[in-house]
Amino acid sequence: MKISQAANAAGLSAKTLRYYESVGLVSFTRDSNGYRVLGDGDIQTLEFIAHARALGFSITECRELLSLYADDSRASADVKAMAQVHLTAIDKKIHELAHMRDTIAELVNSCAGDQRPDCPILDGIKDLR
Repeated sequence: MKISQAANAAGLSAKTLRYYESVGLVSFTRDSNGYRVLGDGDIQTLEFIAHARALGFSITECRELLSLYADDSRASADVKAMAQVHLTAIDKKIHELAHMRDTIAELVNSCAGDQRPDCPILDGIKDLR
């Protein structure tokens, strides 16, 4: 299967597949003419990565998840611990975004939005700490 076909099957772009290969996240066998040879197993791996990335896992974390997935002797506790760390990071981001949203909403609500040059939004950004 060609790289563009594999990319479509996995819901990714060919550029993304090439990137994943360049950073060593995946490796593909090559035909005698140098073309990549991708099969169903490669598609499953790429779909797994796509799903993990959609959940916000980094390339490094995806590499670790793939390693755990391939290890039949893994303990589910190892996977859970990794997912828990990721969940904690997501919760922290949510908290930070909520604070950011509240601050911006307060600034927007304080602005008359008229033709005068004074702007509480700009003043508020300047004074943030």
